[in-house]
Amino acid sequence: MNHSNQLIYETSPYLLQHAHNPVNWYPWSDEAFRIAEEQDKPILVSIGYSTCHWCHVMERESFEDERIAAFMNENFINIKVDREERPDVDQIYMEAVQIISGSGGWPLNCFLLPDRRPFYAGTYYPPQDRYGRPSWQKVLTNLSKAFQETRSEVENQAQRLTAIIKGGNRKVLKKNLLSDIEVSKIFNPVLLDNIFYTLQERFDEIDGGFGAAPKFPGTMALDFLLHYHGYTKNQTALNHLLFSLDKMIQGGIYDQLGGGFARYATDKAWLIPHFEKMLYDNALLIGLIADVYKLTQQDIYKETIIETLDFIAREMTSTEGGFYAALDADSEGIEGKYYVWNKLEIENLLGESAKVFCEFYNITEQGNWEGQNILWRPESYETFAKRNNYNVEQLKTQLKENRLKLLQARNKRIRPSLDDKILLDWNALQCIAYVKAYKALGLESYKNIAINNIEFLIINFYKKDELNLCHTYKEGVAKIDAFINDYAYLIDALIEVYSITFDLKYLEFAKKYTDLAVDNFWDETSADFYFVSANQTDILTRKKDIYDSAVPSGNAVMIRNLQRLGLIFDNIEYKEKANLALLQQKDFIEKYPSSMGMWAKALLEITMPKLEIAIIGQKAIEWATEINRYFISNKIVMATLNEVEAYPLLRGRTKSKHTSIYICENYTCQTPYNTLEKALEELKTMKKIDF
Repeated sequence: MNHSNQLIYETSPYLLQHAHNPVNWYPWSDEAFRIAEEQDKPILVSIGYSTCHWCHVMERESFEDERIAAFMNENFINIKVDREERPDVDQIYMEAVQIISGSGGWPLNCFLLPDRRPFYAGTYYPPQDRYGRPSWQKVLTNLSKAFQETRSEVENQAQRLTAIIKGGNRKVLKKNLLSDIEVSKIFNPVLLDNIFYTLQERFDEIDGGFGAAPKFPGTMALDFLLHYHGYTKNQTALNHLLFSLDKMIQGGIYDQLGGGFARYATDKAWLIPHFEKMLYDNALLIGLIADVYKLTQQDIYKETIIETLDFIAREMTSTEGGFYAALDADSEGIEGKYYVWNKLEIENLLGESAKVFCEFYNITEQGNWEGQNILWRPESYETFAKRNNYNVEQLKTQLKENRLKLLQARNKRIRPSLDDKILLDWNALQCIAYVKAYKALGLESYKNIAINNIEFLIINFYKKDELNLCHTYKEGVAKIDAFINDYAYLIDALIEVYSITFDLKYLEFAKKYTDLAVDNFWDETSADFYFVSANQTDILTRKKDIYDSAVPSGNAVMIRNLQRLGLIFDNIEYKEKANLALLQQKDFIEKYPSSMGMWAKALLEITMPKLEIAIIGQKAIEWATEINRYFISNKIVMATLNEVEAYPLLRGRTKSKHTSIYICENYTCQTPYNTLEKALEELKTMKKIDF
């Protein structure tokens, strides 16, 4: 039987996947809550995303079942939410399921009163009792009965849950103002050492990364290790960073044929991925790997950057210059089917060269996952070549040709579905990755892609009748009020794009959006940012997102933005807000750095003196581009043909026939250098760069 529901008018691929379920789904809307109020029915809010494997399973098992759908339609008002479109809604009701069960996940199924207060929540439910879980029908029946027959108990449960959820934002401000002297006393190198040692306790020294399975990249914590090494030269921090990246790149979590990283590995050794590919993972990892390449110049990182950005350009980029959200784990209803191989397929495709390929990528007849093979590299090119007495470069060339043949064959398979919505925050992360890749490799195409993307975001992601930003864009329409992550990551991207173009308009945009974020999201009483703006009225409460999740904490990124723009514009208010926020979170950062990696980086940048490099003259852009090739932690580089009065680092720099490089800390500069070579030598002497 053909069905259509209210989701047919949506643009989210996830919502559209459910638009023809027999369930009478509504999008998150005032209309749905009004109908629930009028009919006095409980509300089911079911939250997921388009590449969620168990969301697909529950849809097939329950939401496409005519009998179950009829019961849902009769007894509930049913709302479907794309968590990537509405992370604010997901945030509130995920807390409800965590309070009830101690854990969370997707699909998230939360039951509400008509006034949006939750009274029960869970995740996946099977069609029959199994896995120690009650059937979905049993859950629906019991909750409908409870709503009708024991309403007072349901109301009391909703009141208790809501009080806990709303109470999570309370915090008392410790201090109203921090002077520079107090900052230097409170934020000191001992804090950074303590953060490192706490992270070190979670090092997986056998397989890299942190902790046990399932294994997520932990990019923000790894990024802290890079910058901690940049200041302390702690070799243990760098060694674990490189070891972890090598293990991931050589593992099954990395697509050895097409480039790009899967969201996480289900095993400890990075072999078996959960095959979905998310834009944000690839953006964050490529940004980190680009910085690591600048430091090490190792081919494995250069190859990974190029292969992954080729994948992004090929499969995740719109004709308008935006980046799509995700690729599904499933194809033809089977997880990983698109990516895995049996040995006979490979032998038929590669002929005589299959033997070396199969040995290098550990391809066997029995397979390494469910009778199939996930390509991975148990050892490096160099180790394999030495063990087999091969020439390394010839081996690389042959394997590259082999991979291309397999990729061409794979392209003929039925592809995983693409979530083609364009999210502001994730796009900004990918823009930053292109900026960093350009700095590391010098490929002009990366610079052009970053510029095109930031211009696309500036033009398309704002409400047409006001300055405020939107969160999501598709088919020419931007919608849903932007969240703090959108503002934070976009501001970060604008600062980064300035650092390769030296076009001051990007700093002006960054300042404008920072002021908007402060006006609409800043909580003066606790020195942090709400996740949603003060203008948003369709949710139960305004939450705060302090910890890193799969993406960096928007709060922490905003603090780094305030630090950098505070210096660039000499804005005391920005600096004070950053200081106060770090003071509030200092103890938590020290205690839980694996969940607060971006905060730890912000703490490092306020503890260690920021390097300010100002370049004035005809060769300013050229020399700044050259300096960007080196890994220098915690720096600001500004370059211009002539002095610019509005910017302290560029103010009062008299132009001469020579290009001048000023190396400064806290606006105090050394005698300018008139050659790039002398400036680089000084940076080497200062131990800011390694040649």
